[in-house]
Amino acid sequence: MATDWFRERAARFKERQSRLPADLWVKCPKCLEPILKSELRQTQKVCPKCDYHMPLTAEERLDITLDPGTWRQFSNLAQSTNPLDFPGYDDKLKSGAAGSGMDEALIVGEGAIEEQPVVIGVVDFRFMGGSMASALGERFTRMMEYAAEKKVMAITFAASGGARMQEGVISLMQMAKTAGAIAMLEDRPTLYVSVITDPTFAGVYASFVSLGDVIISEPRARVGFAGDRPIEQNLKVKLPPNIHTAEFHQEHGMIDLVLPRNQIRPTLAVLGRIWAAEAEAKKRSVTEATADA
Repeated sequence: MATDWFRERAARFKERQSRLPADLWVKCPKCLEPILKSELRQTQKVCPKCDYHMPLTAEERLDITLDPGTWRQFSNLAQSTNPLDFPGYDDKLKSGAAGSGMDEALIVGEGAIEEQPVVIGVVDFRFMGGSMASALGERFTRMMEYAAEKKVMAITFAASGGARMQEGVISLMQMAKTAGAIAMLEDRPTLYVSVITDPTFAGVYASFVSLGDVIISEPRARVGFAGDRPIEQNLKVKLPPNIHTAEFHQEHGMIDLVLPRNQIRPTLAVLGRIWAAEAEAKKRSVTEATADA
């Protein structure tokens, strides 16, 4: 029965496939329906038939988030090396760069959202699964230091499988380093917004992703510290259904907002204006108190 259903579904898809030129459409990985590329550009790569949020490259994410022409990537950024002389790691770094067009999993820089200046970092899953290495931790720290210095909102978009195994404990140390960089902002007038995309797991989720002042996620993003199978096998427990979805985490207070992709940019703009207004009010209050004294 299941085999017949699968064959029938595949036959229907092949029939639809044959009706459209190959360079005009793509197949949705979720519902397998054909979608015109022109339509997909208008929906920001969200399937109009099943609402599946397809992965975006770092460049695509910046294009739909920032005001046109405002992006400036930071220069002289840290680069990954092979500190443990891990076999094959150098080749994987070259492969990740070739497949993504990036020199590390995290790209950082500054731009504007509705004319409000921001510092932004985007993790690209194409570069070794968006894994966190020492270079990523250093880039994130520089980004936060710059946000504190310029007193602007900091934003990250994450998509990662976790720490980079080829750097061992050095990679795990980046959890503390990125957390420390965020803690540095507590006494500075800076807002940090963390945006989760599919998937975001392990050390990345357990560090800078879950420490945002505001945490936003795209719908149905897979998120958590570890997958269902390792937890169930090691702890001998049966996990609740959908425990590693953004919606489950929102219900349990770990995520503030789950928003469709086209609502994230306007929401970031609103958060920026609210934070700027509050910062200005605090500044006036301090000035008036000083004058009265």
